[in-house]
Amino acid sequence: MRDLCHSAISILLITAFVGFPLGCSRSAGDEAIAKDIQGKISVDPDTKDSQVSVEAKGGAIKLSGSVHSQAAQQKIEQIAREEPGARNVDDQTMIQPDATPSAETMHSVPIEPPKPQPMVIPAGTVFVVTTSQALSSKTSQAGQTFLATLAQPVSVGGRNAFPKGATVSGTVVTAKTKGKIKGQGELALELTSISTKEHTYQIQTNVLSSTVKGKGKRTAATTGGGAAGGALIGGLAGGGKGAGIGALVGATAGFVGGAFTGNKQIEIPAESPLSFTLTAPLTLPPLAK
Repeated sequence: MRDLCHSAISILLITAFVGFPLGCSRSAGDEAIAKDIQGKISVDPDTKDSQVSVEAKGGAIKLSGSVHSQAAQQKIEQIAREEPGARNVDDQTMIQPDATPSAETMHSVPIEPPKPQPMVIPAGTVFVVTTSQALSSKTSQAGQTFLATLAQPVSVGGRNAFPKGATVSGTVVTAKTKGKIKGQGELALELTSISTKEHTYQIQTNVLSSTVKGKGKRTAATTGGGAAGGALIGGLAGGGKGAGIGALVGATAGFVGGAFTGNKQIEIPAESPLSFTLTAPLTLPPLAK
């Protein structure tokens, strides 16, 4: 009986001593597996930026945390499955793309340049033009269109808006002869548009108006804003029919631009320079790069 008890005690002790190292060995093995998988994930170029935790228990691998892409998730699972000693893999990682672009990504994305802004030509800007045809209080008619060319370029803030030579259109606002109104001749002009390349822009300017009354009496005025936009100056330059010379000039330009005859008619010869002032701002679209 005593021998039987000794035998039973011996068996229990042997079992305990044998079982203890097996448990420790298994725990140490799981820890090594998890550590090895974690190391491989941290050095692989496709997975090194992932935030993943690895647990191993009896060869069963559990992956948790977040990855930046599906490709990284698949690569991490592959690393775990190929680990020696791994029996199965439970992948619980989640894909969460990084909202902050990497330096490499930032370099690959072109920086959009600022969009060009429209150009605004303010009211009060002077347009000096040269007439392409003769105009007269005797031969011209109200509503008649006339052409001119820009005698000086127009710029805003150092940026060229319209070049010299741009085509300008105008309208005869009033044209009255001595025969229609006794003792008086009148001629009034305004600009209506300006064209450059393939674009035409409508404009609003002051009205240059000149009136002749009686013998040698004449007045000039500008209407529609910009009262200093033009004036008739000068006097008779000599005797003889048609020898009276006057000038329609702008506040900033001293160009001879008109004449009136002894028959009290206002004459503006072709190639006469006139100055008009914008009465409303003109907005131009952004210039093409």
